[in-house]
Amino acid sequence: MSTHTETSEPPLITGTQSFHSVSQQISEVTEAPIQGTPKLWWVLMVISLLALANLGASIAYLFWEGVGIWGVQNPVGWGWAIVNFVFWVGIGHAGTLISAVLFLLRQRWRTSINRFAEAMTIFAVICAGMFPGIHVGRPWVAWWMAPYPNQMGMWPNFRSPLLWDMFAVGTYFTVSLLFWYTGMIPDLATMRDRAKNKIRKVSLGVMALGFRGSGKQWQNYEKAYLILAGISTPLVLSVHSVVSFDFAVSLVPGWHTTIFPPYFVAGAIFSGFAMVMTLAVVARTVYKMEDFITMKHLENMNKIILLTGTMVGYAYGCEFFISWYSGNDYERFAFVNRATGDYAWAYWTMISCNVIFPQIFWFRKMRRSILVMFVLSITVNIGMWFERFVIIVTTLANDFMPSAWDYFTPTFFDFSILIGSFGLFLTLFLLFLRFLPMVAIAEIKGVLPQADPHFYEEKH
Repeated sequence: MSTHTETSEPPLITGTQSFHSVSQQISEVTEAPIQGTPKLWWVLMVISLLALANLGASIAYLFWEGVGIWGVQNPVGWGWAIVNFVFWVGIGHAGTLISAVLFLLRQRWRTSINRFAEAMTIFAVICAGMFPGIHVGRPWVAWWMAPYPNQMGMWPNFRSPLLWDMFAVGTYFTVSLLFWYTGMIPDLATMRDRAKNKIRKVSLGVMALGFRGSGKQWQNYEKAYLILAGISTPLVLSVHSVVSFDFAVSLVPGWHTTIFPPYFVAGAIFSGFAMVMTLAVVARTVYKMEDFITMKHLENMNKIILLTGTMVGYAYGCEFFISWYSGNDYERFAFVNRATGDYAWAYWTMISCNVIFPQIFWFRKMRRSILVMFVLSITVNIGMWFERFVIIVTTLANDFMPSAWDYFTPTFFDFSILIGSFGLFLTLFLLFLRFLPMVAIAEIKGVLPQADPHFYEEKH
């Protein structure tokens, strides 16, 4: 008797897909000749390379002239560099959540989006790691931030949150890279077996580590993947918690609060899923992947964006309540000043983008509109960038002594390095789309109806 009923959930993969068609459709994106690359890919690559060249020129000039070319001043000594750092670390959170946490929870809908979410994580962390190194003012001694042993009679400052960031982000990058690469091994083996060019076959064979798909190899592979998923899961909570300690361990009003770790984690997942949504909508359209990245996947991500956006809004409310309840005039001023002071425009941009606009996803029609989800995903990340701007700049600009207050104004180079970081991210992501499978071939096959051992019994 068939176990499928008319009330069953819609399939995760649409169309008349078979094991062969899955391999064919996903692999041919990377196998296509250079002339077969979509025109939009070339347009985006040219724009990305121009932004990347701008980044290189801006950083070279920064090293030549010093951080004085930025808008940093007393009391806003961090400026945009740390704003961008926290923003990019947050972008990288969704990849590990989709890959590791949803894998452990046996959420089968992750299979279509986990590969480029993991890639996004790697590239976002690369962008994030750049900013602490260039903001220190003396880039030739940026290695002081690393947890190296005693050398030349000088120890790194283990009390500095900057060093904690090196631990956290370095660990996160390493484990995420291993997890991403391990998940690709069966797909690299599939592409190796399909390769017609000898150089391509050899290079993919090296990358596939001799994987041949035997029962024993699959058993070892699945164990390794499960172990890496287990190791990665605590990182979802720990990495952005450590980044939040940059602020929470200080005595600055508006920062010295215990709500920062969970609040930062929720915000990171929120912005990370928004970036995955932006990339997924474009990639599925350009490469005709609608059968694999279906409306069900997009709607599930929209539900998570709605949930985490509401959590972030709750955190904003908690901050105001605790500042009022504390009876501390300095703490109370910090939050009232954010909403009504010189930077009120940034605060209300943050509230609108992160709390108000995502509520539209309560309506199913809006959750399933490609245009709405694409625009809102970009809006969310604009809001999350402003959140980091509000936390850092508004708090530092109005410190304990009114005589030291000043208004932070970014310069051309602040903008150019921010835009350049997006150029670096998009260049790496576009190269990934062109040369590696953007969707996990082996995992997609695992959710096809044919993967059910009773499929053919039910069919016949």
